[in-house]
Amino acid sequence: MKTIELKLYKFEELTEEMQEKAMEKYWGFNVDYDWWDCTYMDAENVGLKISGFDIDRGSYCNIDFIEDAEYTANEIIEEHGPDCETYRDSENFLKEFEVLNDKFNDEFLDDYEVDDEIENLKDEYLHSLSENYRIMLQKEYEYLTSGDAIRESLIINDYDFTENGEIY
Repeated sequence: MKTIELKLYKFEELTEEMQEKAMEKYWGFNVDYDWWDCTYMDAENVGLKISGFDIDRGSYCNIDFIEDAEYTANEIIEEHGPDCETYRDSENFLKEFEVLNDKFNDEFLDDYEVDDEIENLKDEYLHSLSENYRIMLQKEYEYLTSGDAIRESLIINDYDFTENGEIY
């Protein structure tokens, strides 16, 4: 029987060179799971369902209303802050929707034409929300794969490392 003795280090105890090596080796550490779950849940909480996305070359976010557009807009205004693009888009949608609804009740206008305008407005709103959520997902991914986030995760998880930067 042989006994092997290893000297283990916390991330901060590694040399700067080995810290960099560890961060390169574990760059996907924070995205090795369903990291998008929180964004999906946020969308669901405001009446949207994300059915897929690509933040690479395809660059899309498939999204549909679970409820109706007005419900979603009101939920976003209640849940998202005024600095959020979804908030501003929701405010604009509700203002334009109100104008079109007033037109719909005007006896001199063609209801079918106004109905088409309302449907187009809802489609444009859904498209803008799709783009907003794609951007949110992309920013989240970029943060999670950034040096700061990787370093923070390796420290917070209290891993032990070998002197060459491998998690033990």
